[in-house]
Amino acid sequence: MNILTFDFEEWFHILDNDSTRTADQWQNYEVRIYDNMARIFDILDRHKQKATFFCMGWMAEKYPDIVKEIARRGYEIGSHTRMHQLVYEQGKDIFEKDVDFSVRFLENLIGKKVKYFRAPGFSITEQTPWAFDVLTKNGIETDCSVFPAPRAHGGFPSYGKSVPSIVRYNGLSIKELPINYVTVWGKHLVFSGGGYFRLCPYLLLKYWTARSEYLMSYLHPRDFDAGQPMIKELPVIRKFKSYVGLKGAEHKLNKWLSDFSFVDIPTASDMIDWEHVPIVDI
Repeated sequence: MNILTFDFEEWFHILDNDSTRTADQWQNYEVRIYDNMARIFDILDRHKQKATFFCMGWMAEKYPDIVKEIARRGYEIGSHTRMHQLVYEQGKDIFEKDVDFSVRFLENLIGKKVKYFRAPGFSITEQTPWAFDVLTKNGIETDCSVFPAPRAHGGFPSYGKSVPSIVRYNGLSIKELPINYVTVWGKHLVFSGGGYFRLCPYLLLKYWTARSEYLMSYLHPRDFDAGQPMIKELPVIRKFKSYVGLKGAEHKLNKWLSDFSFVDIPTASDMIDWEHVPIVDI
């Protein structure tokens, strides 16, 4: 099962960087989302491909026409918070207000219940189990925020599973579709999204995809925008991660969608026997 998802955000929504942290700073950058989304729509149309879009509330406020177009085309919409901040830096109260606004705004905009969620940077970690409480209280049925391996934004290495599962916390339960990985020389390597997708040669991407019973992709409009400006304040290693492979990403995605079958989250959820998936008590 291969699941195709996109995070609907702008090219400058780069986490953990002082010059791209706040809405006031975002106003200083050029708008590229229209061209980037047109590119994604063209790719999906070409392959007659379903996908799920996790939308930032801030983006929905600024570009409601694009969010409505995503919904009009029949793509499922989930929440990606309002302000695209790391969960473990927000704390429970701020996170709860952020999620509540995002979910309600999106629901009012598209006239449909929002059932899916992804945290920026997969930043629900071992230190923020209360996030699952917040999500269930806001009507989220399926979360896609667990990164079950170490990573720069924390990760959730103790989660221990890279398959569909049920999270139980504080008497509540929520479906979880975590990020997948492959193990190479004892290291967990994620290849199915973002900089990993852009960096990975297609032959390796094809090889690992073919051997994955479950794959969760996470792509962004900026991943296919080779003409985007470079944010000069980023450290060298972050520049590499943020801009490597942009020129070849569109061709790579077209090959990926041609070589493999992908589904959106609602279709994947219908395919999963949720009565027999692992249960993770947090």
